[in-house]
Amino acid sequence: MDTATLPDLLRYGDLDRHGLTRHRFDRLIDDGEYERIAAGLFLRTGSTDDTTAAWMAIATKKPEATICLLSALAIHDLTDEIPTRSDIAIPRGAQPLMIQHAPIAWHRFEADTFAIGRTEHTLPGGLSIGLYSPERTIIDLFRLRHAWGSDLAVGALKRWLRERGNSPASLSALAERLPKARPALQNALEILL
Repeated sequence: MDTATLPDLLRYGDLDRHGLTRHRFDRLIDDGEYERIAAGLFLRTGSTDDTTAAWMAIATKKPEATICLLSALAIHDLTDEIPTRSDIAIPRGAQPLMIQHAPIAWHRFEADTFAIGRTEHTLPGGLSIGLYSPERTIIDLFRLRHAWGSDLAVGALKRWLRERGNSPASLSALAERLPKARPALQNALEILL
């Protein structure tokens, strides 16, 4: 069998569809052609970096999971800090996923506000993972400034304000839906503007 025709991402449940037996697939794993990235989920070795592989596993197993905080800031180019782990939000009460090769920091956000500002980030293989918008990310940093520090939140806000088309009024309107962040965000906007 030509393994080049197999998809990069496979589950045990997909083997029949691709003409593979469990024994044959286990040999591919032993030969280093595929590696386990989460329980029952395998990725072709070398097809992507560890962080993207982790995001692919999360997108497959936890579709509600959303990239947040410093990881989202980095994607939106609102910080110069390089994340040492992926910050992933899940609704409060949901269980995190055990990921094999990349460090993940799981954050639990309230279920009733979880979808606010949630967009999608495209991944290889036709997958996508949730990603909080720049506005939601800034608001979350102000909301969680006791853990993340005010400097990160204010720095991201400054960069966001410099970008053409961003409106402090739209940011304030979104903050109305996440009221714990509103006073600190309003204070920062008043100082910066």
